[in-house]
This record gives sequence, structure tokens and C-alpha cells, in this order.
Amino acid sequence: MQFWLIQTMNGLAFGALLFLLASGFSLIFGLMRIVNLTHGAYFLLGAYIGLTVVLATGSFWAAAAAAGLAVAALGVLIERFLLRHLHGQALPQVLLTLGLAFIIGDGVLWVWGGDPRPIPAPSFLSRSFTLGGATFPAYRAFVFVLGLAVALLLWLLQERTKLGAMIRAGVDDQEIARGLGIPVHRIFTLVFALGAFLAALGGILGGPILGAYPGLDGDVLPLALVVVILGGLGSLGGALLGSFLIGFLHNFGQALFPDFAYFTLFLPMALILAFRPSGLFGRW
Repeated sequence: MQFWLIQTMNGLAFGALLFLLASGFSLIFGLMRIVNLTHGAYFLLGAYIGLTVVLATGSFWAAAAAAGLAVAALGVLIERFLLRHLHGQALPQVLLTLGLAFIIGDGVLWVWGGDPRPIPAPSFLSRSFTLGGATFPAYRAFVFVLGLAVALLLWLLQERTKLGAMIRAGVDDQEIARGLGIPVHRIFTLVFALGAFLAALGGILGGPILGAYPGLDGDVLPLALVVVILGGLGSLGGALLGSFLIGFLHNFGQALFPDFAYFTLFLPMALILAFRPSGLFGRW
């Protein structure tokens, strides 16, 4: 019983991290139709920038803010000066973002070295609590709650604000939105920055669980892609449900069937897409 409870809690925490990564990925594709393969690199860069700020200041929250804002600024530069000139050109976008991911990964290796680096959790979250006879780290419970809070804030932004209405209009029909005077290009930049911020935030929040190491981006990006495909491109609710589904499959698959971990992860995706090609909440 304790095994199942611990793996369930681990799945919830890991699913929350995946949501921070996949939600921005889904928003960027939903609005801009860009498969942004640098998204995993934003996660990696956020972890290492956060590690540097934590070691320099001792403040985990200052590190989270610094990592998120720095990577968001990088995302703005990439969108404004590179991706904007490739609008509607899928293959050049994929090649460019993949190349940028390699550049960021090599830059991280050059600056911080190749050794895995643990990121300390905030001191008041370094304790554990007991649930159903199982001991569970308080930090992982915090990550789960924070993931739900971010999901709620993103939903409120998308469904209850004027900015969210303009974003939805840009998703549905960019030409009509421009005709109505909506600054679609500025919204593109804002959404891209928000997606990069969320990815970097996931990187620093995942540091006490996953650590920071070269190749982290390659480990998390395929999972984020699976989440977005399962949930439906551009769907926030789909990204949330898909994140926790993949979090459970990933943790239970590695614990119960370590030799078939990827089989247990990708088989459900294949089955769902066979009957629902647009994803669980996607639209044609």
C-alpha cells in the first residue's frame, strides 16, 4: 500500500512539473503554430540559472524569479528577431529551434560543466510528512499544489481577461483579429515569453527533484511533446490532464517495468491517438 501511495504522490509532483513545461509549449503552438523545440532547453537553462542564483544569494525564490525572467527575455529575443521572420514556414522553424536547443545545451555544458548539480529546496520545505503510513517530502507536495495554482491562473487569464479574449481570437483567426485592431504580433511575443518563463520556472522547481545536468532538456522535451499530443494542441485543460497522465505512467512504468518504461509510456498515447487523433481536448 505504501508503494502505491508513494508512487502516486511522485506521479502528481512530476505531472505538475510537466504541466509547467507543456502548458507554455501548448500555448505557443496554439497561437503561433510553432513547434518550439527549444522549450526543453529553456527548462535546462532555467535550472542552471536558478542554481547559480541560489548559490550566490541563498534564496530559492530569488532564483526562481531570476531564472524565469532571464529565460523569458531570451524567448522574446528569439521570437522577435528569428522566429517572426519564419512565420508559416514549418520546416525552417523546426530546424531553427532545434539548432538553438543544441546551442543552449552546449553553452550550458561550457559554462557549468558536465557534472550533475543538485539544487537545494527551500529550508522550510525540506521536511517530510506522513500520509497513510508513508513518508513523503513536503517539497513534492508543494510542487503539486503550485502546479494546480498555475493552471488556475492560466485558465483565468485565458477565459476571464481581455488579454485572454485577444489570445483566443488570435488562435481562432489571426487575419480577422488583425482586422479588428488586435496587436497579434505583440500577443505572439507575450505568449512566447510566458511559455519560456513557465519552462524556466519548471526547471528551477524541478531542480530539487531531478537535479541539473546536461541532457536534462532531452529527457523532458519528449515527455512534454507526448503531453501536448495527448491533451490536444493549444488546449490548457488537455495539457493539465495529459501532464498528470504521463506523470503517473512515467513513475509507475519505471517502478514496475523498468525495462519497458517507454513502452508503457507511448503505448497509451498510440491507443488514444488511434481513436482521438486530435487529442483528448484538441480541435480539428
